[in-house]
Amino acid sequence: MKDFREMKQRGEKITALRVYDYPTARLLDESGIDIILVGDSLGMVVLGYEDTTSVTLEEMLHHTRAVARGVQQALLVTDMPIHTYDTPQQALQTARKFINVGAQAVKLEGGADHVAQIKAITTAGIPFMGHIGMLPQSVREQGGYRIKGRSQLEAEALLADARAVEAAGAFSVVLEILLADVAKQITNAISIPTIGIGSGEHCDGQILVTHDLIGLFPWFTPKFVSPEARVADEIRTAARAFIERTRGGT
Repeated sequence: MKDFREMKQRGEKITALRVYDYPTARLLDESGIDIILVGDSLGMVVLGYEDTTSVTLEEMLHHTRAVARGVQQALLVTDMPIHTYDTPQQALQTARKFINVGAQAVKLEGGADHVAQIKAITTAGIPFMGHIGMLPQSVREQGGYRIKGRSQLEAEALLADARAVEAAGAFSVVLEILLADVAKQITNAISIPTIGIGSGEHCDGQILVTHDLIGLFPWFTPKFVSPEARVADEIRTAARAFIERTRGGT
């Protein structure tokens, strides 16, 4: 496991991608990515769910096993799905299940309101990544994916969350869809790295969904993503060529 705090101190940006299968994990690991996260975003981009709230523990364990087989160098982190960390005891039990199938660290959503769960995990010696700001598992209660930190009160609460996560033993924290200035303030205020997604360029690192990065889920692309490839177009082209060649041969 790399010393991500030292990377932050050196100003070296941390790279992370959300991955859900063996070949993609292996390719990204060979490319030198720092962190591979088995995200519960697989609910939308792999399983076809409306959001992450339908993702089960068994589904996450299944995909974590697959990804773990392809990772040799990167730190492998796994999302703990909704309602698998409602209590500190449950959180620790769930974290151990992920470690047992190959994860090296776990992540759950929440800040000061989940300190007990985080401490239960870190006290047991399991590396933990925090996640504050927009919380996808709470998207239905929050009424959609909205930028966080627009008001002074909300910005102060986010900073308190970040400090609480750090104090509870997290080695880093994801900042999802925060106002860029607020993300910058948090990044400067804590000693652990911030990993941004849709939160501006001042975080200590960045994370994206691989499908968004390579254009493999063309039906929706977040506004903050600029795809580096158009894999969906290549798949369609290859499939149509196969269809035409096969039918032409008969």
